[in-house]
Amino acid sequence: MSAQIINGKEIAAAIRAEIKEKVAALNEQGTEVTLAVVLVGENPASQVYVRNKIRACKECGFINREILLPETAAEEELLQKVDELNEDPKVNGILVQLPLPSHMDEDRVIRRIDPVKDVDGFHPQSVGALSIGLPGFVSCTPAGIIQILHRQGIDCDGKECVIVGRSNIVGKPMGMLMLRENATVTMAHSHTKNLKEVCRRADILITAIGKPKFFNHEYIKDGAVVIDCGINRDENGKLCGDVDTEDILEKAKAVTPVPGGVGPMTIAMLMYNCVDAIRLQRR
Repeated sequence: MSAQIINGKEIAAAIRAEIKEKVAALNEQGTEVTLAVVLVGENPASQVYVRNKIRACKECGFINREILLPETAAEEELLQKVDELNEDPKVNGILVQLPLPSHMDEDRVIRRIDPVKDVDGFHPQSVGALSIGLPGFVSCTPAGIIQILHRQGIDCDGKECVIVGRSNIVGKPMGMLMLRENATVTMAHSHTKNLKEVCRRADILITAIGKPKFFNHEYIKDGAVVIDCGINRDENGKLCGDVDTEDILEKAKAVTPVPGGVGPMTIAMLMYNCVDAIRLQRR
């Protein structure tokens, strides 16, 4: 047995094509979809992420507004820009690219975004809505993982799911989404005892710890589905995930690669959230 390598690029492309059709239909009704992306400073990784998001916007037929502020900008200047975008009825989604410079309070900035324009799904109101099952935006990486599972025909109902990592961006919302799927969820983290034994219980293992190739075959149950959210560099500077993919191929049933697995889904779900924003704003 050799694991199926799940092609996240193909799934993401299918989702973007569906979104493009929805946007075309909205345009025919006289409704445009506009995403505002705010970038502070010149962090090279952030610049790449923003470029990829703008490219996806154009592909899906969105209007894109890019707001660039210098590294030295005051926090109040950024908050004022967010306020302006909140008030602008033509802007459906607001994304402030993280991380912000060290002199800015990320939590304060996130809380300033209008929850009905919070397409990243980071606002406390979005997180609260997710936790009690109300309509709202879901953080893009966890939402993308759910799409992967659905579109691959992987049934989560009653399955044992172990999520390693408890960040606000991936781990915690992922746990709540898997509960919605009726999985039995275990949240593991840096203080978890006997991590290998815990992971080997998983029918579905989701990793998000930021340690290159940490999870090898010793962590994997025979026939498990392994979803790798890690984005790391190995000793040769090559992009890799939290999972040693080559080492688990003979044990796992399916695995998402890095690159080309979860990553493309994150941007696809950002596009999905931008279209969904119109529905939420009409409520």
